[in-house]
Amino acid sequence: MARTRIKICGVTRREDAVRAAEMGAAFVGLNFWPGSPRCLSVERAREISESIRGQVELVGVFVNQTEGEIREVSRKVGLDLLQFHGDESPDLVGVFGGSAIKVFRAGRDFDASTLLEFPDVWAYLFDCDHPTLFGGSGVSWPYERVAGLSHDKPVIVAGGLRPSNVLQAIARSDADIVDVCSGIESQPGVKDPELMKRFIHEVHHAQEE
Repeated sequence: MARTRIKICGVTRREDAVRAAEMGAAFVGLNFWPGSPRCLSVERAREISESIRGQVELVGVFVNQTEGEIREVSRKVGLDLLQFHGDESPDLVGVFGGSAIKVFRAGRDFDASTLLEFPDVWAYLFDCDHPTLFGGSGVSWPYERVAGLSHDKPVIVAGGLRPSNVLQAIARSDADIVDVCSGIESQPGVKDPELMKRFIHEVHHAQEE
């Protein structure tokens, strides 16, 4: 069984990024959506990315932004993957091909055939079906809704994850990657070192038993 990997998202401070890499996270997410309290300037994001480049995959989070803006930010920051967390069209996401992560809201009426509209992305990310929140909901949901999906992409699960429920979420969703943000924060954009340590330990220690 493949080891579940961890994405620490909404990082706004260099020290949090370094700590995430040192503790064994595989991905660090940097948010570029102006509507988020964790939104970064290109300059700040570059400082963070340079401190951990080569140690983790750098993921940029975008919401309904233009192709030109996304390309410019990606080039200046040096992003490895691009996460599309809005209502982006298949045409826009398809431009970025194997560097794209497309986010879906896994509501009660979620139709898995929608995934077929994004055949060339690197991974699918599933979050809570919230009517207004973009860029990460922080709300738990029935993670089993995405278990057993038939496709060849990594499954990323996000929304309401914290040290106390991450193992249950993995078991229910069979996720390849878990994505945590507010569940390990002391305030928006500030990661709590102990909560981060506990979250990563829960995931990694369980798979070593």
